[in-house]
Amino acid sequence: MTDQVDNWHKLARYDTNMQGELHANLLRNNGITVSMQPLSAMPGMNSGIVLWIQDTDLAHAQRILANIDTDGATPYEMFDETLEAASSSTLNPARDNNHGGKL
Repeated sequence: MTDQVDNWHKLARYDTNMQGELHANLLRNNGITVSMQPLSAMPGMNSGIVLWIQDTDLAHAQRILANIDTDGATPYEMFDETLEAASSSTLNPARDNNHGGKL
């Protein structure tokens, strides 16, 4: 348990839940504790998310998010590219069901 009760800082606000969740997962994969606050109390509403970070991780999290190269891509395009890379046969050889055409 930590004694840092009120040392959370607002890192970013996202208009879509998907974009906020993608960035939260990126930060978590880099060892940063993230708290997400949905902007709607109704489940399924895509009203956006606010990410909160402990003050000790704030500068590191800001550097990570500042270095995301989107090249003008929308959050949905970024998500599609991530899915395509994850499902390619080079990353997932089990996906090739016909074993390269050989039986």
